[in-house]
Amino acid sequence: VFPIITVKTSDGCNAMVASGGGMAVHFRKPATWLLFPSNRYTLELIREEQAYTLSFFSDVYRDKYLILGEKSGRNSNKMAEVELTVIETPLGNMAFEDARLILECKLTQITMANAEDFYSEEAKEYLAEAYTDPGEIRQYVFGEITGVWTKK
Repeated sequence: VFPIITVKTSDGCNAMVASGGGMAVHFRKPATWLLFPSNRYTLELIREEQAYTLSFFSDVYRDKYLILGEKSGRNSNKMAEVELTVIETPLGNMAFEDARLILECKLTQITMANAEDFYSEEAKEYLAEAYTDPGEIRQYVFGEITGVWTKK
């Protein structure tokens, strides 16, 4: 199950389905890392707000949140179409009340892997084929976990 990445905006929030990432220790603190295509609207918002949440749902919500991966919030109001309840966290970020787990994160780093950083021929070939459009090149986003919320 992929989490939903949510970022506060001036008129509410924007959210998208995460396509890759994980958790780690970064700068001696618990952190998340995510992969974003360079042209994603949510990535722009994370740069501006310097915070985001990750909402994890049980499978019963899958049909309700998949729309967040199908449309861009840049040119549509996909949040109005989502049948999930948006909430504000105590730290002022946006997440979903329906989630079973929410990780609240403060941005620490955005970076991009260099093609020279990959050593296997398979990885190099994949990069050459998949990332011909500069907007599709993946950015790595790291954020310190500042809050964890679970459902009882």
